[in-house]
Amino acid sequence: MSDRVGASGESAGRTLRDFVGNEVWTDLVENAVERRHPAGATLLRQGEPGTHVLAVLGGVTKVVRRERNGELNLLAFRGAGELLGEVAVLDDDVRLASVEALTDCVVGVLTKDQFTHFATRHDLFPLLVRYALTRLRESDQARGGGDALARLAAVLVQLADLSGHALHGPDEPLELALTRHELAQYLRTSRNTVTAKLAELGTRCVQTRRMRIVIHDLPALRRTAQTLGG
Repeated sequence: MSDRVGASGESAGRTLRDFVGNEVWTDLVENAVERRHPAGATLLRQGEPGTHVLAVLGGVTKVVRRERNGELNLLAFRGAGELLGEVAVLDDDVRLASVEALTDCVVGVLTKDQFTHFATRHDLFPLLVRYALTRLRESDQARGGGDALARLAAVLVQLADLSGHALHGPDEPLELALTRHELAQYLRTSRNTVTAKLAELGTRCVQTRRMRIVIHDLPALRRTAQTLGG
């Protein structure tokens, strides 16, 4: 592998940018076409062919899959520095899940040919496998057991951090295109539990609207999240 791709064997980074290093990531996005999406927009659609990949430059997305029984299942959250849609491109098949914007998002679009040539030039294919496995492991860990209130707070803090909210106005409300049902799916608990825990946090901290969750007090959420495993 090219020595531009970070230290050998390291896979502790949470994003593709962490895996490959800033120089390779910058090289990747310099060849991309920038596109902006509002919160709630669909960026990639399940079942469509893998014609392109998206590099997330800003904002937060959610990965959702429609199961055979018709139910939507929230699988993961992805923020800046992540790559979306690479699996369908690499295995030359259709997309296994959809990606939707949780906040206003900026992405870089690369065609299938652009991305595969880039990955070949930088010998990224073994690293992309480790990257995919690490993302699966992190999703499982995030949805592990523990106090439901602290786990809920931790997820909301994670989304605020992924969005860069603390850097762009921590005192301003952060609106997420997310529902209580989706939070319950992700946390592997019931919608009633999520509703009860949101009420426990209080509307001064977190408020629910139609198809939206609004964070008002991120420091309070952090304090609650820190009790997880404490």
